[in-house]
Amino acid sequence: MKVKEFLQELRHDELVAAIGQAERQTSGEIRVFVSRKKTIDPVAAAQEQFVRLGMTKTRERNAVLIFIAPRSCKFAVVGDEGVHVRCGEGFWRDLAAAMAGHFRKSEFTEGLLQGVCKAGELLALHFPPGPDDLNELSDQVEHD
Repeated sequence: MKVKEFLQELRHDELVAAIGQAERQTSGEIRVFVSRKKTIDPVAAAQEQFVRLGMTKTRERNAVLIFIAPRSCKFAVVGDEGVHVRCGEGFWRDLAAAMAGHFRKSEFTEGLLQGVCKAGELLALHFPPGPDDLNELSDQVEHD
C-alpha cells in the first residue's frame, strides 16, 4: 500500500485520543510510528525508531512503540527494558495478535486502536499511574 494513502486513511484524532486514554491507566508511554520506507526487518527498524524518538528516556523505561511499514505490509511492537523485565514474552504475542487480525482485513485504524488499547491494559497491570505521573512523550502519530 502507498504510504500517503495509508496515512490519509488513518483516523489520527481517534488514535491520539486512544493513546491519551490508554496512558491515563498507566505510567507507561505508547507511541505509533508509520514508516515510509520498505522494511525487511520490522523489529530492527522499530528498535531504531524507538531510540531516535527518545523512548529510552522515560523514567521507568516503560515505553512501547507500535511500528508499521505499509509499503512492506509489516509491523512490529517493541518496548523498553522495563517492559521486557516485568511483562514477559506473552505481552508481545498478545499485543501483536490483537492487531494482526484487523491488519489482514485492511482495517488499519482499528488494528492500531486495538494495539494501543491492549498496550494500555497490559502496561496498567505492571506500571500503574502514580500521583506525579507525567506524559513524557508525544501522543501524536509519527512518520518519516
